[in-house]
Amino acid sequence: MPITSSAKKALRGSAKKRVFNMRSKKNIDTVTKEIKKLVIAGKAKEAQAKLSLAYKAIDKAAKTNFIKKNTAARKKSRLSAFIKKAK
Repeated sequence: MPITSSAKKALRGSAKKRVFNMRSKKNIDTVTKEIKKLVIAGKAKEAQAKLSLAYKAIDKAAKTNFIKKNTAARKKSRLSAFIKKAK
């Protein structure tokens, strides 16, 4: 456990940030999984419609520095390529 007051503050801050980070990760993962399930099921048009939700989640994560901008670009590129390949 932290001893100094600044360490206690840092612990509180990191606990708050963890909530936001886990929410970001969950949003990205759920949308990505939904898209992949739709593509595997042969519903490429529905997956294409969900792509904007995935872009939104990924861009938000990159904006808050949860993931780096090149990682965000790579994730978006791979998702769109996956959908294109299914069409």
